[in-house]
Amino acid sequence: KRVFSITIIQLIEEYVAYRKNDIDMVTGISLKRWQTIKSQLKYFPIICGENTQLSNLNKEDLYEYSVMRNEIKVGAVQTIRMEKSTINHMIKFAYRNKLIHFESFDFKQIIIKGDLLSRRGTFTEQEYDKLVRFMRSFSSLKHAKERIGNRDFKMTAVIETKEQNQLERLMIRDYILISSNTYGRPGELRQLRYGDIERYETVYDEPLTDPSKEDDYDYSKEVHLVHLNIRAETSKVRSTRKVIARGGNYFKRLHKRTEFNEAHHLIFSHDGYKRIEGRTFMKHWSAIMKGLKLEDYRERKLEWYSFRHFDLTCRVKAGVSLIDLAKLAGTSVHHIENTYLKYSEEQSRTAALKNFRQNADGTITIID
Repeated sequence: KRVFSITIIQLIEEYVAYRKNDIDMVTGISLKRWQTIKSQLKYFPIICGENTQLSNLNKEDLYEYSVMRNEIKVGAVQTIRMEKSTINHMIKFAYRNKLIHFESFDFKQIIIKGDLLSRRGTFTEQEYDKLVRFMRSFSSLKHAKERIGNRDFKMTAVIETKEQNQLERLMIRDYILISSNTYGRPGELRQLRYGDIERYETVYDEPLTDPSKEDDYDYSKEVHLVHLNIRAETSKVRSTRKVIARGGNYFKRLHKRTEFNEAHHLIFSHDGYKRIEGRTFMKHWSAIMKGLKLEDYRERKLEWYSFRHFDLTCRVKAGVSLIDLAKLAGTSVHHIENTYLKYSEEQSRTAALKNFRQNADGTITIID
């Protein structure tokens, strides 16, 4: 039994330590999510005072949290809403442990209108086509560079040959193409193992044959599908899901390029065991954005996550239902609508031009 009330900063330390135990558990959280929790709690002690005892807090103290928080540093509406949620999760933890006399703070409700929602940045179709073409030259031996890499355990500078640099660039190229076709989050894709590939499948776009030709040659386009298992421990939502997606040929050529392609080996790795570091991804990202002359990529929030956004947007334009997309992407329909999708003028025009004809027998024929 505690004799004296603990302070706000002590509560935060206890709660963060408590949540750290949930990292990597199947029903728990990811390391990145744990780091986000710490970040979302940093304004609470500034507003209320880190040495304030919990016994001196009341549930109405943070009613104007949005105003008080923005006086310190202006934040996005959705960011502030998530901070409120995390603070109250911590207060519930304190209440369960008899550290505080109320279960949650009363916050003024925030109503977020569609235009204020923080959507992921994405590429236009023209920019993506340009990116695909650029990556062919970016990953060629001609543009690869010999460079000094990180130091090894003997503190000796490791020399990376042009051939090794090209292999890394080829891997980055395939990572981009896979990200744009499999609905995966960056964290999920970077933890994929070859054992997560269940099988490949090749299908053909219609028509199977060209009726204007007299031969039996198949003029249709091959579509290379891959059946993936996204493991719960690698997923942001800690739930296993099965995905059938385009891009099987990209996985096949990754497999062919490396000797580390057993079931337990990581796909995006040089040795099958250690993931490519985040700073390596960022180094290549800066080079790619510079090569594409996208100087405003930071303002537009273009990042590795943008390929998932691009993929989901293209699937919607192709007529895939939001329910199907939510299942494939491991998220909710509401989240896809609010975070990823922006209804375009082209989609509006297509909807306006849709029509139907009522037949004599009462059935309806859709007119494209």
